[in-house]
Amino acid sequence: MPTTVAPPASSLGDKLKNTALIVLGILSAAFGLKGFLLSSHFIDGGVTGISMLLAQVLGLPLAALLLVINLPFVVLGYRQIGRAFALKSALAIAGLSAALAVLPIPDITPDLLLTAVFGGLFIGAGIGLAMRGGAVLDGTEIAALLITKHSPLVKVSDVILILNVFIFTAAAFFLGKEPALYSILTYVAASKSLDFLLNGLEQYTGVTIVSDLSEEIREAITEKLGRGVTIYQGKRGYGKRGDRNVDRDIVFTVVTRLELPQLRTEVRRIDPAAFLIQQTVDDAEGGMVKKRPLH
Repeated sequence: MPTTVAPPASSLGDKLKNTALIVLGILSAAFGLKGFLLSSHFIDGGVTGISMLLAQVLGLPLAALLLVINLPFVVLGYRQIGRAFALKSALAIAGLSAALAVLPIPDITPDLLLTAVFGGLFIGAGIGLAMRGGAVLDGTEIAALLITKHSPLVKVSDVILILNVFIFTAAAFFLGKEPALYSILTYVAASKSLDFLLNGLEQYTGVTIVSDLSEEIREAITEKLGRGVTIYQGKRGYGKRGDRNVDRDIVFTVVTRLELPQLRTEVRRIDPAAFLIQQTVDDAEGGMVKKRPLH
C-alpha cells in the first residue's frame, strides 16, 4: 500500500493564507468598482482604468475587458517572473471578473466625493491584499517592471505615471473634465491605500551613522530601541584633498519610521555632530527586525 506524505504544515499554512488574501483582495476591489465607481462613471489608473474607460466608451462588459486586456501582461509575467505567479494572477483576475459579473453589489452613495475616495480606497486595498498573497489584479506593475529591466534610467513609478497621464487625459476627452478629475482623486486614494497595505505603519528605514562615539550610539540602539546594528570599518577623509584619513566605526541599523524620531533623539543626545544618512528600505526580515504585521 503506497504511503502519502503530507505537505509541511508551514507550506500549507502559507498557501491558505495567500489564498485568503487573494480572495479578500478580489472582494474588496469588486466592492470598490461596483459599489462606488461604475455608477458614477469614474475610472481608476492602470489596466483597470483602461478597461473601465473602454467599457464606458464602447459599451462592452467590464468583466470581459479585464480578462482580455490583462491576459498579455499575465503571459509576460509567466515568461519573466514564473509559472506560480502567473497562475495565481490569472486566477485572481478571473475571480475579479466573475465577482463583477455575478455579485449583486448595490450602489453605496450618490455623493461624488465619497464615491471617488472610498472607491479608490477599496480598490487599492484589494490590489494590495492580492499582492501580499503573491498575485496581481492589474497588469500595469508587470509591464512597468519589464520596461525598467531594459531601460535602467526609467523607474517603475515613472512608467506607471506616464501611463496614467495618458489614461486620465483620454478620460477628460471622452468622459469630461469633472469625471476625469474625480478619477484622478480615485487613483490617489487607491495608491495611498495600496501603499499602506504593502508597507503598513512600520515601513522600514535604514540609518547609517558616522560618529566618534559609535560605541555609545551602538549601546543606545541595542538597549533602548531593542534593534540590532552592523558596524562597518571605514576611514574619514578631510582636508583640501581628503588625504587625512582617520579610522571610524560606522553604525548601520534598520528601524521603523515610528522609531526614527527616537533614534535621532538618542544620536543627537550622545553626539550632536554625528553624521546621519537615512534611506527607505522596501522590506526587512530576520535578525532583530520585527515581522511586519498585516494592518
